[in-house]
Amino acid sequence: MKKLLVLLLLPVLLGGCTATFTNLTPRQQPRNANHLYPVEVAFRSRQQSLRWETIDPKVLVGSESYPLRPVPLVRNRWEGMIPVPPGTNLIHYRYRFDFLYNAMGGPQPDSALSPTYSLQIVD
Repeated sequence: MKKLLVLLLLPVLLGGCTATFTNLTPRQQPRNANHLYPVEVAFRSRQQSLRWETIDPKVLVGSESYPLRPVPLVRNRWEGMIPVPPGTNLIHYRYRFDFLYNAMGGPQPDSALSPTYSLQIVD
C-alpha cells in the first residue's frame, strides 16, 4: 500500500518543480536592415525555492548566447534581440534561464532550458 501511494505521488512531486516557457515571439518577421530581430518570452516556475532575483536569462542561437532583459512593468517576461545573418531565412533558438535556488547548505545553481523555436525571416 505504501509503495502504491509513493508511486501515485511521484508525478505530483516531480511536476511541482517544472518550468514553463511561453514564447511570445512571432514565428515570422519581415527582414530588416540591421538584421536584429526581437524575441520575447514569459517564464513561470512552480519551484518554490527558486530565487527570482538571481535569474540570468539568455537566448541561445547555435553556440552563441544573447542576454535578455526584463520587460518593464510586466512580471516574468523578458525580451532581447537576436542577429540573423543576411540571406538566412530560418533560424532556430532556445531560451535558457540560469538561477539559484534555496537548498540545504545554501543556495545552489540550476537552469531551465526551453524547447527549440524557429523564426522565419520573410522578404
